Amino acid sequence: MNRAVFLDRDGTINEDVGALCSKDKLIFIPRAIEAMKILQEQFQLFIITNQAWIGKKVFSKEEYLVFSRYFESVLKDNGIAIKHIYYCPHIKEEGCICRKPNPFFIKEAERDYDIDLKKSFIVGDHQSDIETGRELGLSSIYVLTGHGMDGVDGLSVQPDHIAGSVYEAAGWIMDRSQEPAKKTESGLIG
Repeated sequence: MNRAVFLDRDGTINEDVGALCSKDKLIFIPRAIEAMKILQEQFQLFIITNQAWIGKKVFSKEEYLVFSRYFESVLKDNGIAIKHIYYCPHIKEEGCICRKPNPFFIKEAERDYDIDLKKSFIVGDHQSDIETGRELGLSSIYVLTGHGMDGVDGLSVQPDHIAGSVYEAAGWIMDRSQEPAKKTESGLIG
């Protein structure tokens, strides 16, 4: 089975500038690219993003998909392979099954990519990211970028870790994901 890191997009990987659907507004959070390079050494990377701007008709699904392909190409040009970008186009009031904190997309990734959720992580700047992970047994990391600093005092569900950024989260994940050394027949650690 594969291990995965599920990343929120806006406020976690890139600056949350509101309705992000144009190249000129894309600003990556410092060291986010480096964080993803580190994580992909041992994990498959997925992005799960709520994009209510589509449901609010700020931009269309087609415009979002064009931008998302551009976003993914920038990551690819930087040596980062995202397995899949999942997005929810609905507004909260629609009560859909795919909007975080519903675990719909993580369950889909588990099935489609043979993911071991108990050895996987979720990283985001909203309580909904933490709730999504909690429901399925993923370790959750809340980042203080994006909306994270504003929401940290009001968290009703505690994450496994709070990190200043996705780069700090990557360090924490990598520290916890190392397989323990196995003892040899002589009792020495090898």
